[in-house]
Parts: sequence; C-alpha cells; structure tokens
Amino acid sequence: MNRRMLSREDEISAETPVTLSDQKAINTFSTLHSRHLLLTTTLSEKAIEKEYLTDVTSELELSDDDDLVPYKIGDAFVSLRVEEVRELLEGEIRVIDEEIEELEGRVREEKGKMDELKVVLYAKFGKSINLEA
Repeated sequence: MNRRMLSREDEISAETPVTLSDQKAINTFSTLHSRHLLLTTTLSEKAIEKEYLTDVTSELELSDDDDLVPYKIGDAFVSLRVEEVRELLEGEIRVIDEEIEELEGRVREEKGKMDELKVVLYAKFGKSINLEA
C-alpha cells in the first residue's frame, strides 16, 4: 500500500459538508452495489448450471435412444428414455437461458444507476469518497 501526504486539493475537498441528500445518494449506491454483487453471483451460478445441463445433453448423444436413464424430478429419480430426458434437458436449458437474459438486464440496469450516482458523488466529493469495489 502506498502511503502519502494529502495534497492541498485533497484536504480542501475533505471539508465538503455531507447533506441529507448526499447521504441518501451514498446509501442508495451502497444498496445498488450489494444488489449488483448478488445478481452477478446468481448470474455466474446460472451459467454454471447451464454448462452442466449442456454437458449432460452432450453425453446423452452417445447413448441409444431406447436406453433408460435416471432423471431427477423433485426428490425422486425416474427412469426415462434418452429421447425424453434430452427433451426435458433442452426445456431446462431454455428456462435457464431466459433467466440469464433477465439477470443480465438487471445487472446492466443496476450498473447504469451506480454509474450515474458515481458521477454525482465524485463531482461533489472528489477523492474524499471511494466508490470502487
């Protein structure tokens, strides 16, 4: 970590008063940042789940269509034909694709709001505030 003395300009900006609206903007940014982290974590989990389902679908391509394969429905495993399992997996992949698309939209929306607040807060507080994660 690099330690240095504050420049005169940094010292002056430290004297900027924090109003109630500034505090609300900072709190809003914090809430958005927390939500953004949660959404990106959920998004990566969905991407991994989709990858697993795609891998299973690829593995099923090597099986005969008449073979029975255990497929988990709720807490139970049911033996189904490969063709039926493949169709069910493709349906699950479509659902996950829709969820990923929705999550990506929400992440972009949260990021846009955060960027707007960053501009406002950095304009007022300069280097006195750190909004980088």
